[in-house]
Amino acid sequence: MIRWVLLGGALAALFVLLGAAVAGHPLPIDLAVAGALQGWWRGTTGVVTTVISDTFGIVLPTVFAVALPVAAVLCWHRGLRRELNVLLRALPVLLLCRLTSVVGKPLFERSRPREYAQFSYPSGHVVAAASMGLAAVLLCVWLAPRLTRWAIVTFASITVLVAVSRLVLGVHWLTDTVGAVLGVLGVGLAGAAVVRLLPRPVLAATLPA
Repeated sequence: MIRWVLLGGALAALFVLLGAAVAGHPLPIDLAVAGALQGWWRGTTGVVTTVISDTFGIVLPTVFAVALPVAAVLCWHRGLRRELNVLLRALPVLLLCRLTSVVGKPLFERSRPREYAQFSYPSGHVVAAASMGLAAVLLCVWLAPRLTRWAIVTFASITVLVAVSRLVLGVHWLTDTVGAVLGVLGVGLAGAAVVRLLPRPVLAATLPA
């Protein structure tokens, strides 16, 4: 467990350091990416990208977040103790990951590439997608091991898709999206270790069957 906590702490520290580094002024790579995508958010491209961004960065993560407690209630009702145990451990991890955006934005007060509501760092849409992905992978590790690799590839792709969409829309800097992933992984891995979802091989026997 200790190594996961340390890894999570290191990633969380990188999240904070990156946020502090970019709070005052965007990095050259931020400016380069923003310049290359400048104006893409206008017209049809912007409309399509907004649909993609909101679908995978808001709607899907919200449905996932609601589905977890619903699934937990169903498991309790059906007497599925092991599944219920895992779901109840995954829920606080998901919540902690989502708080990365809530805490980070007012902490760093970073301005957006163009006029837009709220602060910029980290990207809330990317935080939501990455949080969903991490929770889904943890659930697969415990409840459906054969789907773990599929879950990693699928949800990593969704996170990248959301990150790219936010850049195309011109509402985030590149480092906002990188910071979002660092923050979620940092908080998520440490949190998963604390609630004993990591490492699985050592703790598999401790959960009720």
